Amino acid sequence: MTSLVLRDQPGPADLAAVRRLTEASGVFSAVEVELAVELLQERLARGLKASGYHFLFAESGEGAVLGYACHGPAPLTQASWDLYWIAVAAADHGQGIGRRLLAATEQRAAASGAAAIYADTSGRPDYARTRAFYDRAGYLKAAELPDFYAPGEAKVIFAKRLI
Repeated sequence: MTSLVLRDQPGPADLAAVRRLTEASGVFSAVEVELAVELLQERLARGLKASGYHFLFAESGEGAVLGYACHGPAPLTQASWDLYWIAVAAADHGQGIGRRLLAATEQRAAASGAAAIYADTSGRPDYARTRAFYDRAGYLKAAELPDFYAPGEAKVIFAKRLI
């Protein structure tokens, strides 16, 4: 991907992009897709400061949204941030878009005072690529909570120190 633009100002048109990206992932449930859209709706309605949700969108040179990330300060912490969502269009996997989004997310979080960032994901077999993505990006598996999401489906928490 030679021409990739990152932007951090979401707009109403991004609601459809977030829905499309999360639906097309093949791993997010309908409830999870709705939650991803709701976080953006909250950001658009309440603003960055009140919502706490930061967004980054990766666009092609033509303006098509190819991926996005949502992150923000973890409630009740001094310097921990959560990576709530990161998704890249399935057709664009393997082009470094996710890595660019993740690196930019980490840089922006660190610039805002984050000492560490945490990413939760599923332990299901269809999330193996996601877990490998975090491993390759230097995240450490901090915890695994068995049967968290459902019987037989663990929650896997990855962490990365930023300072």
